[in-house]
Amino acid sequence: MYILVLLIHIVVCLFLIVVVLLQSGKAADLAGAFGGMGSQTAFGPRGSATLLSKATTISAVLFMLTSLSLSILATRSAGLGTTVLEDVKQKNTPTKSVPAAPAPAPVQQPMQMTPEGGAPINLPAPTKELPPGTKVVPMPGTPAPAKK
Repeated sequence: MYILVLLIHIVVCLFLIVVVLLQSGKAADLAGAFGGMGSQTAFGPRGSATLLSKATTISAVLFMLTSLSLSILATRSAGLGTTVLEDVKQKNTPTKSVPAAPAPAPVQQPMQMTPEGGAPINLPAPTKELPPGTKVVPMPGTPAPAKK
């Protein structure tokens, strides 16, 4: 339905462009060329409606109707999409009951770090247990770690 109205709208647009360009202006008479007041009046003398002026009126009305129809059809289908949050929920939910792969073990090797412009520093290998006497201070806004 949307494509049909869109095709009609495009044809009406092209027809309206052609009809408007074929018409002559209101000031195209001899008096308008030499500054006569016949073309300057708002409610001046009007000639009879020509075929081109009737075609312009009809195509302008069709243009407005198809524009309104296209906007209504576009807003009806606008709410059918999904939100970003729904996409994330769908990606995070597993579709099959497959056991999760074990997390890789952390590297248990000593590391060497060199700060800018300084001497290298040897760091001990990370351990799972904290050395005795180490105090764990949680970052602001995060819950404290549970004690075992």
